[in-house]
Amino acid sequence: MAIEIGLDFFPPVLFAALRYYIAGAIMLGYAVSSTARWLPRSRAEWLIAGISGGFLIGGHHAFLYLGQQFVSGAIAAVIISLGPVLTTVFASALLPSERLRLPGLVGLGLGLLGVVIIANPDPQNLLTANVLGIALVFVASVCFALGAVLTRPIRTDFPVQSLQAWGMLLGAALLHLVALARGESMAQIAWTQTGILSLAYLAVGSGAVAFFIYFELLDRLGPIQINLIGYLEPVWATVLSFALLGSLVSAQSVLGFLAIFCGFALVKREALRAGVGTVVARVRQQTDS
Repeated sequence: MAIEIGLDFFPPVLFAALRYYIAGAIMLGYAVSSTARWLPRSRAEWLIAGISGGFLIGGHHAFLYLGQQFVSGAIAAVIISLGPVLTTVFASALLPSERLRLPGLVGLGLGLLGVVIIANPDPQNLLTANVLGIALVFVASVCFALGAVLTRPIRTDFPVQSLQAWGMLLGAALLHLVALARGESMAQIAWTQTGILSLAYLAVGSGAVAFFIYFELLDRLGPIQINLIGYLEPVWATVLSFALLGSLVSAQSVLGFLAIFCGFALVKREALRAGVGTVVARVRQQTDS
């Protein structure tokens, strides 16, 4: 929703670049003060920072911000929720130990069906603004999922805070280059109070602070629970978009989101089963005690 608001005042890709210059600077300051090493040394460390900057920050946010010129923040959040499904699909294709079985393939199909339901493309006019926006946000989700998988085999002892800082800064530089290639410039920015607040929130709130929270939760809960928490994002995006902007997601979009979530449940069925079993065991243990 904050992206949707800020796009009225900033060129899209330059908006993303400024966000991650600020967030990256904050993260780097935190890394310098809290870790023993903040500068990459080895080729592997620069490689993982480059993948993070190129895919997770640069590619993902370039397509996301371009796509949100045509679709609302709530719709974009629904499409982005396809990410965990795509991550598993790329992992099965690129990592031999994580092959998809038939239920997982069905889950992938459900996820893609959900995107089609939301887009509702007209075969006679596939280049409408709505379909184009959804396609761009879908590519954004692909970039993030592919980047997440490409970083998995790379093992380093580089502190997470330092890695995220360099990923953000490298991604911001890449976004800036794309913005310049598109003819975007600082002169096109309308420095209004609303625009500055949206940039500040995205850089500090859902940029630096959100990454702190994410990695704390990742350590406490694990990746499966984190993915499930991520499925609350479209819900809150819809609620806030309605409350602050007066926009509401259609019943068709809700149906698409449900298809995406069911696809995720099929793809991650074994991990979900194990997670539910762990929660039930803990509840029983607490009840007995």
